[in-house]
Amino acid sequence: MASADGTKEELGWLKVVFAVSAAIDASVLAWLAQRYNTADLALVFVALMVAAALSIYIVKMNTLAYRRIEELKELG
Repeated sequence: MASADGTKEELGWLKVVFAVSAAIDASVLAWLAQRYNTADLALVFVALMVAAALSIYIVKMNTLAYRRIEELKELG
């Protein structure tokens, strides 16, 4: 049962990290939508790279969370 508890704790942590990452990604995308035509080109480029990296990170975290959920189903 300790393994199931550890998996539950990891899922709880993944939820927090996922939510924070998604909020930051949404904020960067919202900033880009509002300022892309007035901001410095270099800043827009950096914001695009950050948004892309965060989006990839979010997808990977989502995949990891679903794997952990499947592990939890197998344990229970």
